[in-house]
Amino acid sequence: MKKALALVVVLAIALLSAATCEISNNIRESPALIGISMPRQTSVRWTKDGDIMTDILTGRGYNVDLQFAENDVPTQKQQVEAMLAKGAKVLVIAAVDSSALSSILDRAAEDGVSVISYDRLLVDTAAVSYYATFDNFGVGVLQAQSLIDGLREKKGPGPYNIELFAGSPDDTNSGFFFKGAESVLRSLIDSGEVTVVSGLTTQEQVGIIRWDGAIAETRMDAILDAYYSAGKPLHGVLSPSDGISRGIISAFYSFGFEPGNDNWPVVTGQDAEAESIKMITTGEQYSTVFKDTRELARMTADMVEAVLEDRAPVINDTTTYNNNVKIVPSYLLVPYIVHADNYKQLIIGSGYLTEDDIR
Repeated sequence: MKKALALVVVLAIALLSAATCEISNNIRESPALIGISMPRQTSVRWTKDGDIMTDILTGRGYNVDLQFAENDVPTQKQQVEAMLAKGAKVLVIAAVDSSALSSILDRAAEDGVSVISYDRLLVDTAAVSYYATFDNFGVGVLQAQSLIDGLREKKGPGPYNIELFAGSPDDTNSGFFFKGAESVLRSLIDSGEVTVVSGLTTQEQVGIIRWDGAIAETRMDAILDAYYSAGKPLHGVLSPSDGISRGIISAFYSFGFEPGNDNWPVVTGQDAEAESIKMITTGEQYSTVFKDTRELARMTADMVEAVLEDRAPVINDTTTYNNNVKIVPSYLLVPYIVHADNYKQLIIGSGYLTEDDIR
């Protein structure tokens, strides 16, 4: 009887141990949660990026919490805090305001959470592990060179009258874009080949908060009224994004400019958005910069997986991006200039957009 009872006890202990082990294994094998915070859902660019990363990471067995802040800083703060409360192990963040999340991310890092800056560098925090983006200085170089090429093609020999626009002051990329453009334009301004008629030439003077096309339109309206209403020609505008470009172009129409006529200014852009590619085909916008965000999303997903597996992700820049606390190890992808002569090859041929998208 005693032997039988002892056997029952041993079996019970064995079963309990097995069950405990199984529960422990299930806990260990529970898929990691990754929080992805994008600036706004109203931009096709950010929704596409978020969806691609989500598809890749869920396909690899991870859980993903994708949120859009609709360009509102308090909303993004709340969403990131909620991701951390749910147990996110990695955060991928394209910030509305690059410095607004610093204290939250500092606390997250103390709890062992890794942070990856997505396309916009998070500043004023040591919590940023890695940065995935494009060669943003190079983007500005492409924009300015395209503007000059367009002026020489469309307007003949200079001198040229231009105006400058920059991106949102709270987006660190804006500074890199503007510095890149300035590196091309400065010597031309100094030589007199190019004149900024308004005299507004600093990033602080020409930045457009939240990259808002309506604000850009209002600013362009004011510049046209103040400096060009007496008949002085405006030959071109440096625009840092397609959304801002469309605002600028809307102001052109209000001022009486007509595309196809000699008075229509050359306008640059960025993001290769479908509406702006269509404008390039109609001659309203001269160029845009194509950043294949599909590749950026894939690279970032690889970074996330490497971090979760305690591997070092692929990095190709360890000197450029200082976030005011440290140099952030980065991976930079290559941007490309797009205009009427090559959009079919770069945009349609790559599958980024279809012909139906730009009709």
